[in-house]
Amino acid sequence: MLGVQMTFGTLAVISLIALLGPLLALPRRWNLPVVLGELIAGIVLGPTGFSWLHAQDNTLTFLAQIGFVLVMFVAGSHVPVHDPHLRAALRIGTIRAIAVGVVAALFGVVVAKIFGTGHAALYAILMASSSAALILPIVQSLRLGGAQVLQMMPQVAIADTACIVALPLVIDPQHAGRAALGAAAVLVSAAVLFVVLRYLERNGIRKRAHGISEERKFALELRMNLAALFALAALATRTHVSIMLAGFAFGVAVALVGEPRRLARQLFAVTEGFLGPLFFVWLGASLDLRELGHHPSFVLLGLMLGVGSVAAHVAMRLIGQSSSIAALTSAQLGVPVAAATVGSQLHLLQPGEPAALILGALVTIGVAAAAGALAARSGLTTAADALAPEKPVTRADSS
Repeated sequence: MLGVQMTFGTLAVISLIALLGPLLALPRRWNLPVVLGELIAGIVLGPTGFSWLHAQDNTLTFLAQIGFVLVMFVAGSHVPVHDPHLRAALRIGTIRAIAVGVVAALFGVVVAKIFGTGHAALYAILMASSSAALILPIVQSLRLGGAQVLQMMPQVAIADTACIVALPLVIDPQHAGRAALGAAAVLVSAAVLFVVLRYLERNGIRKRAHGISEERKFALELRMNLAALFALAALATRTHVSIMLAGFAFGVAVALVGEPRRLARQLFAVTEGFLGPLFFVWLGASLDLRELGHHPSFVLLGLMLGVGSVAAHVAMRLIGQSSSIAALTSAQLGVPVAAATVGSQLHLLQPGEPAALILGALVTIGVAAAAGALAARSGLTTAADALAPEKPVTRADSS
């Protein structure tokens, strides 16, 4: 078996190589997102490179999943839900997400016909998807902001959620109903948690607990929110729904009530300092691009999927979206990885086709990284402070 088992030494090495992310992002003139270096480090140490890091290790995988749900929670909690312009942004974002889906459906038919795979619906979902787990960290690390970014955030969230829910319909239709019910259960549970949190806030219980916690160093808010987050993630896992939905939905619920600044700093430290980088290193290590060497014809398929996804998203330039922001929304990874994994397990994909799906995703990641840098250089950072963890978009009396 390739790779190494998880030890403290392995964690030390992962933490060390994760520094490649900040090192690449350090030169301000490059404007590179931190996650890019972390993904590259994982690819180099995974089966594509030295085959040292074994991404299938149960312990590493579980730690990575914790990092994933925390990344999505932090991203959801930083959505500016109290911004008065968000309602209009939600409408525009929804329209653009639907429009991208229509263009991607046309491209999917063309690509499937060229290669004769019969997977037009699958390719359409891949090209229409947007990875919130990649895009929102790029937005935060580059401090992007302004009306264009505000409109992009609901577009990405809607596209990501819709494609995650739709994927089983085309790749595993026998369990599509179960996945839909699971997604509904997670969203309803997040709504219930929002009601509970709002009750605690309005009755002063949260504030009294905060005072005691700050005085006695109990970290009560962190413990309570982690318990609720992990319970929601457990429900998602039990109902075979992506934990992305659980993390993001609960993050939005917390943002609606109001995230305390102290909690924001604690979560930011835990996520960005360790578990978030571990997730992106693991994600890179889970990719095996060597398989394309045995099936070179699928290299073109991967490139067409990547270019098609970018083209479908950049087409939103025709309805007023900035070219750089439109290209940024094309970033995808979670949906292609899930499609490649499930498709291989169910023997629905041809040999080499799973690697082609991943290659297409990597094309979009490279384009998104460049687009983020271009957006930062073009000055789309005027409202970035609203997304910074030091200045959550909510209570001023919770510091």
